Order: sequence, then C-alpha cells, then structure tokens
Amino acid sequence: MGDLAVLIPALNCEATIGAVVSGARHYVDAVIVVDDGSTDDTAARARGAGAEVLQHATNQGKGAALDTGMRLLAGRGVTRAVTMDGDGQHLPEEIPLLVQASDPEPAALVIGVRQVDPQLLSRARSFGNRFANRWVEIACGQALPDTQSGFRVYPLRVSLALGVRARHFGFETEVLIRAARAGVTIRSIPVQTFYPPADARVSHFRPFVDTIRIIFVVLALMFGVW
Repeated sequence: MGDLAVLIPALNCEATIGAVVSGARHYVDAVIVVDDGSTDDTAARARGAGAEVLQHATNQGKGAALDTGMRLLAGRGVTRAVTMDGDGQHLPEEIPLLVQASDPEPAALVIGVRQVDPQLLSRARSFGNRFANRWVEIACGQALPDTQSGFRVYPLRVSLALGVRARHFGFETEVLIRAARAGVTIRSIPVQTFYPPADARVSHFRPFVDTIRIIFVVLALMFGVW
C-alpha cells in the first residue's frame, strides 16, 4: 500500500482519534490527521498514536480539512487517499476491502457503504441520509447507496482536478456529482461500521443545517450555478 495514505479530518475527537490512527497504521505507513480547529487534545493524541498532524487555526469545515490533506499528499506524490472519520465509526480493519476495490482501477473513487441498523440512527439523521442519497443519485445519474459515507478511497490527482468548492459536509456530495459528470468510475462496496446508539454518539453533522447545505450543493450543480 505504498502508493496511498490514510487521511482523517478531525474535530474534537480526543477520546477516539488515538485508536483510529493506531488501527490505520496497521495497514499503511502514512496517516495524516487534519485537526480542523479542535479545542481539545485531538492533535496531541493523534501525534502520540503516530500520525502526522496538520492544524487549522479555526474550524473551517470537513471539506476544507479534506482539501488540505489531499493537497499535501498529492504534493508528495501519493496517488490515493483512504479517508476515515476520527470518531471511530469507520473500522480500520475494513481498509483492505476498500483498497482491493480500488486496485483494479486506481483512478476510480471508492465508497464504503455503511451497514447500519436503521434503529441506531435518529429520525432526523435517517431522513437526511435518505433524502440526500436520492437527490445525489438524480444529479449523478446512477445508483449510489451511501452518498454520505466518509469512508472512501480518493484518486488524488483526479479528485483535486474536479474543482470541488464546498467546505463543509457538502464536499462529499459535490465530489460525487462532479466525478460522475466527468466520467470517473464510482464504486460502492459494503463495509462494517461501529455505530453506537444516537444518544451515545458524538457527531458534528447537524441534520437540518448540513442537509440544507447538501441540498444547496445538489441544486447548484443541477442548475449550473456552480
């Protein structure tokens, strides 16, 4: 796996980031954490677990953190990045499955489709995911079972050339639509996920605000505003 690295955008996840980094380092040598303005010990614990850490002085959004990390890795000649969340939702042992799906076509974008019991999701989160999936599928012109999964393999040169502009959770939506329209292959494969009950989970996704942002991205691309 020498041609790829793991990239983790992180915000206030000091309780989980160390285990995520340690797990990822079982499969890749290079793990980059982009600390997006955390106010806790996320950066220190990520470094302690063996990650290289980049820090935004203030919170800029998940998309901005992904863009920062992707540009750093591409500048170093890394060709693919496995992206994971820092909250422990994505399981490091599933990394080889994503990479195996990417290997036959390294220029493809691979999405890990989360296998989640719907009862573990709040109603707002479940509705937001279904709503976003449907509109992104319409905009992309193809079936995509989990458009909001952040567990992916990005072909870096291809992804950066798409000109994605969204800075928050809309980044992961916009990149899919632009990739589909550019003829980039998008593969979806099932992955196991750790998903604690909604009342025990720390998430920075705001169902109303971030779903609205995603809808804006979809509509803006569909109507040529972006």
